[in-house]
Amino acid sequence: MSNAIAELAEKAKSSKLDGRSKELRRLVIGGLQGARKGHIGSALSLIEIVRVLYDNTLNYKIGDLTWPERDRFILSKGHGCLGLYAILADKGFISKDELSTYSKEGSRLGGCCEELVPGIEATTGALGHGLSIGVGMAKGALMRKRNNRVFVLLGDGEMGEGSIWEAALSASKHNLTNLITIIDDNKVQLAGYTKDISCFGSLADKWSSFGFEVKEVNGHDIQELESVFEEKPKKNPMAIICHTVKGKGISFAENDSAWHWKNKISDDLINQMYVALEDY
Repeated sequence: MSNAIAELAEKAKSSKLDGRSKELRRLVIGGLQGARKGHIGSALSLIEIVRVLYDNTLNYKIGDLTWPERDRFILSKGHGCLGLYAILADKGFISKDELSTYSKEGSRLGGCCEELVPGIEATTGALGHGLSIGVGMAKGALMRKRNNRVFVLLGDGEMGEGSIWEAALSASKHNLTNLITIIDDNKVQLAGYTKDISCFGSLADKWSSFGFEVKEVNGHDIQELESVFEEKPKKNPMAIICHTVKGKGISFAENDSAWHWKNKISDDLINQMYVALEDY
């Protein structure tokens, strides 16, 4: 790991959370109280990314979910959907009360993203498909001469899926400058550290070799995210590597693969999570 990348990773670890980021995490924790299970670590690492997208970047109309000129956001790592549900509830796509039905029988808020939820653009969860869907949306927008952009959020472990790299080649071939690929580089996946499992080496070099313009930022820094999401490349699709922390905001869950997914979550553990978040 280069000094610059190590510095970004350290900044992500030390980043403080403001009131809004904590409130979105409270919504995530609240979502666990129904089914007592969920992908917690994966949801908490992406909060600032979706916050900035929905607060400052995406063009959308809650009253017209099929507005043709809207920007699209696809959460390819669909298991992190609690983080997306939190911002959708915060914005009014769904009610905050509905969060408590997450992963319960009969709920539309499943353990992965489904299009039946207002604001969800693509059903994801079987990993590796989101970027291919995004490539199709971006290509379609250019063919129709529309100005909308397509943002796809990938997990770092998810990039072991070969279909992602097929999609990346296609995006580069078609010069999809309206496609922004975001990598939630929290460095931990289901069974351990990504570097020990997927062995990608330099992610920046990898995406550059596929013809992408690459940026690297602290994925918990609001200002850095706002700035990079507003950039519009002229020749190549963009890949934004966001250095994040798995389980960010819950000190005892951070950087721990055991918190990728939890079940049988007790009231006591939920209370501990709330306390840890307040003390963060």
